Amino acid sequence: MIDYRLPKSRIFFLPGIGPTFKEDLTQMSEARLQETSEPKPGSFCWVELGTSDNEAAKNFYTQLFGWEADDHPMGPDMVYTILKLDGKDVGGLYKLMPDMVSAGVPPHWLSYVATANADETTEKAKAAGATIMKEPFDVYNLGRMSVIQDPTGAVFAIWQSMESKGSAAWGVANAPVWNELGTNNSQKAGEFYSNVFGWTRQAFPGPMEYTVFNNDDKGIGGMHQITPEMGPIPPHWLVYFAVEDCDATVQSATGLGANVIKPAEDIPGVGRFAILTDPQGAVFALLKPQPAQ
Repeated sequence: MIDYRLPKSRIFFLPGIGPTFKEDLTQMSEARLQETSEPKPGSFCWVELGTSDNEAAKNFYTQLFGWEADDHPMGPDMVYTILKLDGKDVGGLYKLMPDMVSAGVPPHWLSYVATANADETTEKAKAAGATIMKEPFDVYNLGRMSVIQDPTGAVFAIWQSMESKGSAAWGVANAPVWNELGTNNSQKAGEFYSNVFGWTRQAFPGPMEYTVFNNDDKGIGGMHQITPEMGPIPPHWLVYFAVEDCDATVQSATGLGANVIKPAEDIPGVGRFAILTDPQGAVFALLKPQPAQ
């Protein structure tokens, strides 16, 4: 079984990232709050938890973030839960299917990128060296999606919206705020995402180089190289949730059964963050953005 949990020894810091990165976060949050129609193609639009125990996971996240859980039966053995914040859709949650468990898929958060045409984007990703984990398919009348593994091994999904436009809460406290790629080949991965989504890349040099992905000149995600010091971490996309108090939320999370991978630490000019695993083992991050000056 692939272990997507990050070791506690992971060294994680973003040196040299200051006002530009903070402005990207601020602009992204403000833009998403103003969005009432379809998400911009190439922007992250949904996050989804696949878990080994959906009831326990619902209990954990609703207590941690104050979310409401709206269950939708999808068949005799399948329930899809829409997670809501103040009545607005934040993300989804479901129990991993037996075939996924037998294939070694661990509990995980999946990041979705908006697209105007799921079939065309899937073909473009395939031509750029991706492995298509799930070919495009319709999700009722809500949208059309596929699941893709980039050439370095990180998995993400794409979403062509129909009736469901994706997350209605983004960048506010207790909602997604950032998506970050950890990869073993940042050059190869960067070129792939630029080719598929048209993202431009802005590198911030330092002891650990960090790259910000821009969609239409707005920062929408980041990327870093997985180093040997971090341990045997497979390539992955990590979801960050905004919080009002990083340390207090970490304390609440551990009280609910989470494990801390990276204790709360300041990123100068950006904010305070931490990385955890939920009680079922899915990795997620917290970020208290530094107030705009």
